[in-house]
Amino acid sequence: MKTFKKADILIPKDIDFTKWSVVACDQYTSEPEYWNSAAELIGDAPSALNLVFPEVFLSEGNARIEKINNTMAEYLETGIFEECLDSMIYVERTMANGKTRRGIIGAVDLEDYDFSKGSKSKIRATEGTVLERIPPRVKIRENAPLELPHIMLLIDDKDKTVIEPTVPSEKIYDFDLMANSGHMTGYLLSDNEADRVLSALDALCENAEGNLLFAVGDGNHSLATAKTCWENLKKTLSPQEQQNHPARFCLVEIENIHDDALEFEPIHRVVFGTDPEKLIADFKAYYPDCSQSDNGGQHIVYMYGGKKGDLYIKNSPSALTVGTLQTFLDKQGLKVDYIHGADVTERLSKEDGNIGFLLPPMQKSDLFKGVIADGALPRKTFSMGEAEDKKFYFEAKKIK
Repeated sequence: MKTFKKADILIPKDIDFTKWSVVACDQYTSEPEYWNSAAELIGDAPSALNLVFPEVFLSEGNARIEKINNTMAEYLETGIFEECLDSMIYVERTMANGKTRRGIIGAVDLEDYDFSKGSKSKIRATEGTVLERIPPRVKIRENAPLELPHIMLLIDDKDKTVIEPTVPSEKIYDFDLMANSGHMTGYLLSDNEADRVLSALDALCENAEGNLLFAVGDGNHSLATAKTCWENLKKTLSPQEQQNHPARFCLVEIENIHDDALEFEPIHRVVFGTDPEKLIADFKAYYPDCSQSDNGGQHIVYMYGGKKGDLYIKNSPSALTVGTLQTFLDKQGLKVDYIHGADVTERLSKEDGNIGFLLPPMQKSDLFKGVIADGALPRKTFSMGEAEDKKFYFEAKKIK
């Protein structure tokens, strides 16, 4: 069975697509005002916002999960969706900076995915999976009839044989995204084009270093949740039932890491409810070769209370600056949020008891090499674009 395949894809019809499509639920986690503004814009219109659980509101718990599942059932019953059977969708996402990122939406076989460290599966996590983040997400997914994933998988296709030659056919959506997040256009692929994509992926797989075909670019924990739910469900199914059960296959968008419009942005850190000066002193004690003047080591900028400073760390055991910082923060037992955008980091760092850390970006060329060599990169190492460039929910798939 192929790792990537066509899927029965649900798309909304006869509604306002701008109000329907919302950004991934793990964005703006310290900015409830963003989500409240989106809800105000949407009003009573049908929206993916009613089908996902923004992490900023996770404290609402079971009541919101029940409402999500009920709304999914309502949308299915009232004909919000039309189903594109055995299909693939070619997507062009024009971002706020004017660049256009290209991808193809289909389904991956979760049997070919293993998020454990040291995995040799065809689909691998690019960052360490935080196991504590899985159970609450499983609770959201386990009784849901639908998935609306924001998962983006990367291929290492330097010759641009899979996505870039795509000849789009039937346009099925074309609209502006909310909050000045750009524009999205989707085309249903013809059977011939879909078969060409699959053949090109087969050829890429044959030459894939370390058997790694797909590296998770975004939605690492969403894919891990889908895998966990499938493994739990699989125990209740016969071998024959397992073969084509809809929960075995997860809807994703694949993108080429060599796409010129695909940019890696750093994910910064903000620590809440701490003593910033003591935390900096503790950091310097943890890394004895740390200096606040340039010693040629890894560079981190910290900020709090309107002040900025520099940390330069030599002889760190981590090859990446983000790993150096994350190793220290993981040992502190503090509240940490992962922030897209230096401006948001700076704004949050000005609040009493907060301190922000700005990190440098990772080179795209290091991703596949790092995953093959080390198994996974440090948690929240990179982001594919700023928050407004992240994957927006649009398509859905039945998982029951």
